[in-house]
Amino acid sequence: MTAAGNPLQGAGLSIGAVLDQLRPDFPDVTISKIRFLESEGLISPQRTPSGYRRFGAADCDRLRFILTAQRDHYLPLKVIREQLDAIDRGSTPEGPVVRLPRTFASSEGAGESSRVSRAELLRRTGADETFLDGIIGAGYVKAGTAGYFDADAVTLVRAARSMAEFGIDARHLRSFRMAAERQADLLAQIASPIARGREEGARDRAEEMVLELCSLLVTAHAALLKSAARDALH
Repeated sequence: MTAAGNPLQGAGLSIGAVLDQLRPDFPDVTISKIRFLESEGLISPQRTPSGYRRFGAADCDRLRFILTAQRDHYLPLKVIREQLDAIDRGSTPEGPVVRLPRTFASSEGAGESSRVSRAELLRRTGADETFLDGIIGAGYVKAGTAGYFDADAVTLVRAARSMAEFGIDARHLRSFRMAAERQADLLAQIASPIARGREEGARDRAEEMVLELCSLLVTAHAALLKSAARDALH
């Protein structure tokens, strides 16, 4: 668990790659949340010469430990910090302890999003073949050229199954995808000039900007949607 004595291997994971791996289990995690945990001294990712975060396997393990402790045991950060300090010293922490296997990619897959097969996607979401075919046909989720899905597909399929219980079907999901693509075009217009810059870390800076904007868009969209729904009901 400790980052000490476990140097970052290869290029490490960008903050975007870490989010891709965390979100299937922690849908609410954001770039701001990770930055906050860093500011509190709970994680200490290394930095590139231009100042961008690079997460090693130990950093990712610590993040999963912290998020699990908050979600499953409702532990405050003070207690989580004490547990992590105890683990770093090789001691046994007091109170409820989160026991976690290493689940993040090491240097062999650093910088790459996790790949999910169709069979694994069905297993992890509880969807059946017919349901998955329907939402794929609607363009709601897409497989890559090799037939694998990314980590976000797990979240999308789970959400689609829950929405189906309220009568939202593949026809409606198509409009969600189209709206997301229009917003993605806007983000690309903003970030692409930065990503094409020649200075070191240009792509990292563009990636962090997009992730931050995505978080803001989700917040704004949720507020607008709730407001519009209230108006429609009344």
